[in-house]
Amino acid sequence: MKDGYTVHPFDKRFGVRTSGLIAGRHLKSGHRHDRHSTAYFGVAPSVFAALMRRWKRLNPAPSVEETVFVDVGAGMGRAVLLAAEMPFREVVGIELNPVLAQIARRNLAKWRATGRVRAGKVRIVEGDAVEFRLPAMASVAFLFNPFGRPVLKRLLTKWREILATQANRLDLIYVNNEHESLLGETAGFTRLFLGKVARSRVDAIADHKIMANQPEGEYTSSNFEDCSIWRWKGLGKRNSAR
Repeated sequence: MKDGYTVHPFDKRFGVRTSGLIAGRHLKSGHRHDRHSTAYFGVAPSVFAALMRRWKRLNPAPSVEETVFVDVGAGMGRAVLLAAEMPFREVVGIELNPVLAQIARRNLAKWRATGRVRAGKVRIVEGDAVEFRLPAMASVAFLFNPFGRPVLKRLLTKWREILATQANRLDLIYVNNEHESLLGETAGFTRLFLGKVARSRVDAIADHKIMANQPEGEYTSSNFEDCSIWRWKGLGKRNSAR
Protein backbone atom coordinates (compact mmCIF):
# COMPACT_ATOMS: atom_id res chain seq x y z
CA MET A 1 0.00 0.00 0.00
CA LYS A 2 2.61 2.52 -1.08
CA ASP A 3 0.91 4.18 -4.06
CA GLY A 4 1.44 7.92 -3.90
CA TYR A 5 2.45 8.04 -0.23
CA THR A 6 3.20 11.64 0.71
CA VAL A 7 2.53 12.92 4.21
CA HIS A 8 -0.27 15.49 4.47
CA PRO A 9 0.19 18.42 6.92
CA PHE A 10 -2.85 17.10 8.82
CA ASP A 11 -0.87 14.00 9.81
CA LYS A 12 2.23 15.99 10.73
CA ARG A 13 0.19 18.27 12.96
CA PHE A 14 -1.75 15.60 14.82
CA GLY A 15 0.56 12.59 14.72
CA VAL A 16 -1.88 10.33 12.85
CA ARG A 17 -1.67 8.37 9.60
CA THR A 18 -4.30 9.31 7.03
CA SER A 19 -2.13 10.39 4.09
CA GLY A 20 -1.43 8.96 0.68
CA LEU A 21 -3.37 7.37 -2.11
CA ILE A 22 -4.09 3.66 -2.53
CA ALA A 23 -5.52 2.52 -5.85
CA GLY A 24 -8.67 0.45 -5.70
CA ARG A 25 -6.97 -2.61 -7.15
CA HIS A 26 -4.81 -2.82 -4.02
CA LEU A 27 -7.73 -2.70 -1.60
CA LYS A 28 -8.38 -6.42 -1.31
CA SER A 29 -10.40 -7.92 1.52
CA GLY A 30 -11.80 -11.06 -0.08
CA HIS A 31 -15.28 -9.54 -0.33
CA ARG A 32 -17.28 -9.59 -3.56
CA HIS A 33 -17.40 -5.80 -3.52
CA ASP A 34 -13.60 -5.44 -3.70
CA ARG A 35 -13.66 -4.98 -7.47
CA HIS A 36 -15.87 -1.91 -7.06
CA SER A 37 -13.54 -0.09 -4.64
CA THR A 38 -12.40 3.22 -6.11
CA ALA A 39 -9.33 4.24 -4.09
CA TYR A 40 -8.28 5.40 -0.65
CA PHE A 41 -7.66 9.12 -0.41
CA GLY A 42 -8.33 11.21 2.69
CA VAL A 43 -10.83 14.04 2.31
CA ALA A 44 -9.29 17.51 2.47
CA PRO A 45 -9.97 18.88 5.97
CA SER A 46 -10.99 22.23 4.48
CA VAL A 47 -13.55 20.57 2.19
CA PHE A 48 -14.97 18.58 5.10
CA ALA A 49 -15.27 21.70 7.26
CA ALA A 50 -16.96 23.67 4.48
CA LEU A 51 -19.48 20.90 3.88
CA MET A 52 -20.29 20.59 7.58
CA ARG A 53 -20.97 24.32 7.74
CA ARG A 54 -23.21 24.12 4.69
CA TRP A 55 -25.03 21.05 6.02
CA LYS A 56 -25.77 22.77 9.34
CA ARG A 57 -27.26 25.74 7.44
CA LEU A 58 -29.72 23.32 5.79
CA ASN A 59 -31.59 22.89 9.08
CA PRO A 60 -30.90 19.26 9.94
CA ALA A 61 -33.36 17.91 12.46
CA PRO A 62 -32.94 17.09 15.22
CA SER A 63 -29.80 18.81 16.51
CA VAL A 64 -26.22 17.66 15.88
CA GLU A 65 -26.19 16.32 19.43
CA GLU A 66 -29.02 13.93 18.52
CA THR A 67 -27.60 12.90 15.12
CA VAL A 68 -25.40 9.95 14.15
CA PHE A 69 -22.58 10.59 11.66
CA VAL A 70 -21.85 7.59 9.42
CA ASP A 71 -18.70 7.60 7.26
CA VAL A 72 -19.28 5.10 4.45
CA GLY A 73 -15.88 3.81 3.32
CA ALA A 74 -13.95 5.34 6.20
CA GLY A 75 -10.49 4.29 5.02
CA MET A 76 -7.87 5.41 7.54
CA GLY A 77 -10.48 7.51 9.30
CA ARG A 78 -9.72 11.14 8.52
CA ALA A 79 -13.41 12.10 8.18
CA VAL A 80 -14.19 10.12 11.34
CA LEU A 81 -11.56 12.08 13.27
CA LEU A 82 -12.89 15.40 12.00
CA ALA A 83 -16.49 14.44 12.75
CA ALA A 84 -15.48 13.27 16.24
CA GLU A 85 -14.55 16.88 17.04
CA MET A 86 -18.23 17.76 16.65
CA PRO A 87 -20.83 16.93 19.32
CA PHE A 88 -22.57 14.18 17.34
CA ARG A 89 -24.47 11.61 19.36
CA GLU A 90 -22.31 8.97 17.68
CA VAL A 91 -19.73 8.77 14.90
CA VAL A 92 -19.40 5.47 13.00
CA GLY A 93 -16.80 4.70 10.35
CA ILE A 94 -17.52 1.70 8.12
CA GLU A 95 -14.54 0.21 6.28
CA LEU A 96 -14.37 -3.01 4.27
CA ASN A 97 -10.58 -3.31 4.11
CA PRO A 98 -9.18 -4.80 7.36
CA VAL A 99 -5.80 -3.06 7.10
CA LEU A 100 -7.37 0.37 6.66
CA ALA A 101 -9.85 -0.34 9.47
CA GLN A 102 -6.96 -1.22 11.79
CA ILE A 103 -5.13 2.00 10.91
CA ALA A 104 -8.33 3.98 11.50
CA ARG A 105 -8.70 2.46 14.97
CA ARG A 106 -5.12 3.40 15.85
CA ASN A 107 -5.73 6.94 14.63
CA LEU A 108 -8.90 7.15 16.71
CA ALA A 109 -7.03 5.99 19.82
CA LYS A 110 -4.54 8.83 19.33
CA TRP A 111 -7.39 11.29 18.78
CA ARG A 112 -8.98 10.25 22.06
CA ALA A 113 -5.66 10.44 23.91
CA THR A 114 -5.25 14.09 22.89
CA GLY A 115 -8.76 14.98 24.06
CA ARG A 116 -10.09 15.92 20.64
CA VAL A 117 -13.22 13.75 20.77
CA ARG A 118 -16.45 15.65 21.51
CA ALA A 119 -18.87 13.10 20.06
CA GLY A 120 -20.76 10.91 22.50
CA LYS A 121 -19.42 7.68 21.00
CA VAL A 122 -16.99 6.94 18.16
CA ARG A 123 -16.26 3.56 16.60
CA ILE A 124 -14.86 1.89 13.49
CA VAL A 125 -16.86 -0.99 12.02
CA GLU A 126 -15.01 -3.42 9.76
CA GLY A 127 -17.41 -4.71 7.13
CA ASP A 128 -19.52 -4.04 4.07
CA ALA A 129 -21.50 -0.78 4.09
CA VAL A 130 -24.42 -2.46 2.33
CA GLU A 131 -24.75 -4.88 5.25
CA PHE A 132 -24.55 -2.12 7.88
CA ARG A 133 -27.98 -1.22 9.25
CA LEU A 134 -28.67 2.47 9.57
CA PRO A 135 -29.37 3.64 13.13
CA ALA A 136 -33.07 4.11 13.93
CA MET A 137 -32.51 7.83 14.54
CA ALA A 138 -31.48 10.91 12.62
CA SER A 139 -28.26 10.29 10.69
CA VAL A 140 -25.96 12.00 8.24
CA ALA A 141 -24.02 9.72 5.89
CA PHE A 142 -20.71 10.88 4.44
CA LEU A 143 -19.40 9.35 1.19
CA PHE A 144 -16.13 10.31 -0.48
CA ASN A 145 -16.83 8.30 -3.66
CA PRO A 146 -15.91 5.04 -1.87
CA PHE A 147 -17.13 2.60 -4.50
CA GLY A 148 -18.60 2.19 -7.96
CA ARG A 149 -22.16 2.50 -9.18
CA PRO A 150 -23.23 -1.15 -8.58
CA VAL A 151 -22.44 -1.02 -4.86
CA LEU A 152 -23.89 2.47 -4.43
CA LYS A 153 -27.09 1.25 -6.07
CA ARG A 154 -27.30 -1.70 -3.66
CA LEU A 155 -26.63 0.63 -0.73
CA LEU A 156 -29.34 3.11 -1.73
CA THR A 157 -31.82 0.29 -2.30
CA LYS A 158 -31.09 -1.06 1.18
CA TRP A 159 -31.40 2.35 2.77
CA ARG A 160 -34.67 3.05 0.98
CA GLU A 161 -36.12 -0.21 2.31
CA ILE A 162 -35.09 0.72 5.85
CA LEU A 163 -36.18 4.35 5.66
CA ALA A 164 -39.58 3.46 4.22
CA THR A 165 -40.41 1.82 7.56
CA GLN A 166 -38.83 4.45 9.82
CA ALA A 167 -39.67 8.05 10.56
CA ASN A 168 -36.08 9.17 11.14
CA ARG A 169 -34.17 11.70 9.03
CA LEU A 170 -31.24 10.79 6.77
CA ASP A 171 -29.02 13.35 5.09
CA LEU A 172 -26.31 12.30 2.67
CA ILE A 173 -23.13 14.26 1.92
CA TYR A 174 -21.47 13.07 -1.28
CA VAL A 175 -17.92 14.23 -2.12
CA ASN A 176 -16.45 13.60 -5.59
CA ASN A 177 -20.00 12.69 -6.57
CA GLU A 178 -19.19 10.58 -9.61
CA HIS A 179 -22.51 8.70 -9.48
CA GLU A 180 -24.71 11.68 -8.65
CA SER A 181 -27.28 10.61 -11.25
CA LEU A 182 -28.01 7.43 -9.30
CA LEU A 183 -29.29 9.43 -6.34
CA GLY A 184 -31.49 11.38 -8.70
CA GLU A 185 -32.97 8.11 -9.88
CA THR A 186 -33.65 6.86 -6.33
CA ALA A 187 -37.16 7.75 -5.17
CA GLY A 188 -37.36 9.47 -1.81
CA PHE A 189 -34.15 11.53 -1.93
CA THR A 190 -34.16 15.27 -2.64
CA ARG A 191 -31.04 17.20 -3.49
CA LEU A 192 -30.39 20.27 -1.35
CA PHE A 193 -27.00 21.32 -2.71
CA LEU A 194 -24.86 20.73 -5.78
CA GLY A 195 -21.61 22.55 -6.43
CA LYS A 196 -17.85 22.81 -6.21
CA VAL A 197 -16.26 23.07 -2.76
CA ALA A 198 -12.78 24.58 -2.76
CA ARG A 199 -9.77 23.17 -0.94
CA SER A 200 -7.72 25.55 1.18
CA ARG A 201 -4.33 26.51 -0.24
CA VAL A 202 -2.60 24.17 2.22
CA ASP A 203 -4.83 21.24 1.27
CA ALA A 204 -4.58 21.94 -2.46
CA ILE A 205 -0.77 21.95 -2.35
CA ALA A 206 -0.66 18.78 -0.24
CA ASP A 207 -3.14 16.89 -2.42
CA HIS A 208 -1.39 17.90 -5.63
CA LYS A 209 1.88 16.58 -4.20
CA ILE A 210 0.22 13.28 -3.32
CA MET A 211 -1.15 12.94 -6.84
CA ALA A 212 2.19 13.89 -8.39
CA ASN A 213 3.85 11.08 -6.41
CA GLN A 214 1.69 8.35 -7.94
CA PRO A 215 3.75 5.62 -9.61
CA GLU A 216 1.31 5.32 -12.53
CA GLY A 217 -0.35 8.73 -12.52
CA GLU A 218 -3.87 7.36 -12.92
CA TYR A 219 -5.64 9.84 -10.62
CA THR A 220 -5.89 13.61 -10.84
CA SER A 221 -6.53 16.41 -8.38
CA SER A 222 -7.96 19.91 -8.68
CA ASN A 223 -8.44 22.82 -6.28
CA PHE A 224 -12.02 21.80 -5.52
CA GLU A 225 -14.32 18.81 -5.07
CA ASP A 226 -17.65 18.29 -6.83
CA CYS A 227 -20.11 17.74 -3.98
CA SER A 228 -23.79 17.37 -3.24
CA ILE A 229 -26.06 17.09 -0.22
CA TRP A 230 -29.25 15.02 -0.29
CA ARG A 231 -32.08 14.47 2.17
CA TRP A 232 -34.49 11.58 2.49
CA LYS A 233 -37.99 13.05 2.22
CA GLY A 234 -39.91 9.80 1.86
CA LEU A 235 -41.35 7.78 -1.00
CA GLY A 236 -43.59 9.73 -3.32
CA LYS A 237 -41.50 12.87 -3.00
CA ARG A 238 -40.11 14.40 -6.17
CA ASN A 239 -36.33 14.44 -6.47
CA SER A 240 -34.41 17.59 -7.35
CA ALA A 241 -31.76 16.15 -9.64
CA ARG A 242 -31.39 18.88 -12.22
